[in-house]
Amino acid sequence: MIGRYADQPQLDVAQDDGTTRPMSTPRISVAPRTDVVYPVRAGDRLDLLAAAALNDSTRWWVIADANPAADALTLEEPGTMLAVPDA
Repeated sequence: MIGRYADQPQLDVAQDDGTTRPMSTPRISVAPRTDVVYPVRAGDRLDLLAAAALNDSTRWWVIADANPAADALTLEEPGTMLAVPDA
């Protein structure tokens, strides 16, 4: 598995029909150290910020995790201050 759940242990969860289904255990997110606070500008997107700051646009979730108090729907609104983790 690739992504934010890649290193999470798997559980076999019993289903109503008697089968089991693999599922990742809950992931506990620890906010990474951040050295940069970035003011979002019009046209910014988390994937583009991740590409610029982390050299990987698919790691947009690292920026989202670093801003747990922010509403996911407003992370890209101009004027929002985002903590951006070190690469």
